[in-house]
Amino acid sequence: MAAEVPTTGSVQKQDEEWRAVLSPEQFRVLRLRGTDKRGKGEFVKKFDEGTYSCAGCGTALYKSTTKFDSGCGWPAFFDAIPGAIKQTPEGLNGRRMEITCAVCDGHLGHVFKGEGYDTPTNERHCVNSVSLKFASADSSQ
Repeated sequence: MAAEVPTTGSVQKQDEEWRAVLSPEQFRVLRLRGTDKRGKGEFVKKFDEGTYSCAGCGTALYKSTTKFDSGCGWPAFFDAIPGAIKQTPEGLNGRRMEITCAVCDGHLGHVFKGEGYDTPTNERHCVNSVSLKFASADSSQ
């Protein structure tokens, strides 16, 4: 099954439907805009080749080639798959943006701009591990 980015907001469910398909922690983060515990997420130190997808709807969000070790305690990426995420300004200075899945509106984390990382975009997409699923590049799925 190829990972395509459907129309924005195309996966809409009521809270009880989300609770039926997500773990309590996934629901807290994805639907209630929570945050993983710093340094405790499954994907903080994972650098295998593959694709990171939304744990809520399965939309491909990030390629492992854009992941880097920022030292922040959450998985960090310098860019998303085009069209996969929405960015909404948060705060007054515009340096922090909330990021959500473009398909199901699940909360992923935040983008920080202009922090001086040596990446092509000078952005850090700080993503909650629980918001993600990983598919290895060498898996047959």
